[in-house]
Amino acid sequence: MSSADESGLLTPIWAGSAVAAATGDAAVLQAMLDAEAALTRAQAELGFVPDAAAEAVGEVADVRLYDVRDIAVRARSGGNPAIPLVADLTAAVARRSPEAAPYVHQGATSQDIVDTALMLVASRALPPIIADLGRADAALARLAAEHRDTVLAGRTLTQHAVPTTFGLKAAGWRALVLDAVDRLSRIGPPAQLGGAAGTLAAFQEYAGSGSDEGSGGAGPALLREFAGQLGLAEPSLPWHVLRTPVADLGTALAFTACALGKMAADVLVLSRTEIGEVSEGTGGGSSAMPHKSNPVRATLMAAAARQAPALAVVLLGSLVAEDERPPGAWHAEWPALRDLLRLAGGAAASAAELAEGLRVHPARMRANLDRTGGLVLAERVAAALTPLIGRSEARAAVERASRRAAAEGIGLGEALGDERLPLTEGELRRLLDPAAYVGSAPALTDRALRRHPQVKE
Repeated sequence: MSSADESGLLTPIWAGSAVAAATGDAAVLQAMLDAEAALTRAQAELGFVPDAAAEAVGEVADVRLYDVRDIAVRARSGGNPAIPLVADLTAAVARRSPEAAPYVHQGATSQDIVDTALMLVASRALPPIIADLGRADAALARLAAEHRDTVLAGRTLTQHAVPTTFGLKAAGWRALVLDAVDRLSRIGPPAQLGGAAGTLAAFQEYAGSGSDEGSGGAGPALLREFAGQLGLAEPSLPWHVLRTPVADLGTALAFTACALGKMAADVLVLSRTEIGEVSEGTGGGSSAMPHKSNPVRATLMAAAARQAPALAVVLLGSLVAEDERPPGAWHAEWPALRDLLRLAGGAAASAAELAEGLRVHPARMRANLDRTGGLVLAERVAAALTPLIGRSEARAAVERASRRAAAEGIGLGEALGDERLPLTEGELRRLLDPAAYVGSAPALTDRALRRHPQVKE
């Protein structure tokens, strides 16, 4: 059941993506139903409830049987969607098996179900995000290898600095992609089960072991079984107010969006009309200007990177959660976490498409390098002159020549010729070749390409 706010009209970065389907309202509600069904199955597995009760709950744990919007509206009265869902789920079970209805949600609290559902949503959304990052990784590795020796101007503080290579730039983008993969791959979303105040007391009571305080009892066993039923990690403690799992997930997602934002920022600069060193394979059109081919993927990635940090702050702020269950802090996480999943997922998909289709224009790179008439090699000339005339004199001579070249619009080589320096014309020509002054850029590119994503144990 979709609604206007689920279509992504104002969020094209994730609209229609795999992560959109995995994080929609229906997907979240299905995850809550999965948690409820798994809880009853786990209790049945341990002999705490009849097998028939688990079967009855499982039969109606299908989101298509429920009105998502109605549950959302009714959630306002209790502050969370688990309350109306449990009421509807209990009614649905009662219609099929009246004797099974009392076992619905037995011993759990709303936060157990919502937290677990959001971890389920995350566990289902992370694989397509990581897969898209893998596509970006492969495409950027190809670009870096292909352009290992392609020279372009390095830019610092918006100005030409010294030459570098496009291969090294692409290898840097890939390094950030792998950093994101490594962070997301380490995430193991845990189940949540603590009962009313994180003690698991009700579960032990329902299991008939309430007086057996010394053994640990039924609660930890149920938590282990519950997590196993869902394929989620088993936490060492209920984490109602210990929000490390959400904070870790949120910061990894924000890092992903922002890391991809670096690639987007570079593409946006390099694809400017007056620079034209790269272009998107299939750019976007303009509603007013027929000639335009806009870098839309990079634009959407940049938009995601600008939004993600503020959302991560919300999740980090929720670590300050008072008592055994907090008012407001937990509730603030829901939309922030979902938005981060969507932004990171949309950015990863866009990054894969961008990298796979990116067109590189070496001729423009070389032309832009030559626009300053050799000034990007001033550092090299000064370094070569230092052992011949001393560091101070070498720097002074190159600075004089550089100022003159800029003022008169002549090349650095011509300006240096009037300095009467101890360099032959051939030596000066060699020093002013950008391709011969990229330092260790090719070797660094090779080194970067030997890195692979970390494999989660």
